[in-house]
Amino acid sequence: MSKKDTHENENDVVLEENEGDSYKDPDPAIQVKKLKEKLTKCLAEKDEYLDGWQRERASFANFKKELSSEQKKTVQFAYEQVISDILPVLDSFTMAFSNKEAWEKIDENWRRGVEHIYTQLKSILTGYGVEEFSDEGKDFDPIRHHPQESVPVSKEKEDGKILEVLQKGYTMHGKVFRPARVKVGEFKKE
Repeated sequence: MSKKDTHENENDVVLEENEGDSYKDPDPAIQVKKLKEKLTKCLAEKDEYLDGWQRERASFANFKKELSSEQKKTVQFAYEQVISDILPVLDSFTMAFSNKEAWEKIDENWRRGVEHIYTQLKSILTGYGVEEFSDEGKDFDPIRHHPQESVPVSKEKEDGKILEVLQKGYTMHGKVFRPARVKVGEFKKE
């Protein structure tokens, strides 16, 4: 330390102003007053810096949450896109299985292999929260069903009921992902 940095008398306080000037005031009351003013100014600056730091920290935490949320949405969108591309393949399997006569004519070992592939594909989709539904015989629900055709029915209790499922619907994590395409009964009084 240089001689300038050390104090010869413990009661002397050396204050340094922003311009670099040093001065000693012989009156201890004035020294204390100036020290209190400087301390008040320093405390105010500290509070200002702390407040700014805390706001920036909170802002950064919010940014990280938003970024994480956006990443989850992007991944979810990618899953949905891939799954929507796979669903027509499941529809093709369903159509192949629905023609019982033609399906029974195919070699049994080959049939079992195709059925196993179908089961594996459904199992993978189930792992991603995808479940199929058809709801034949149930009441029409515009959220779960897309009406392809209204079919006249003779019984009033069949009005608004799903008579036939043309294409299965799917949910993903409990929400309708693709509505089922259905024929709906329509009763008309004559």
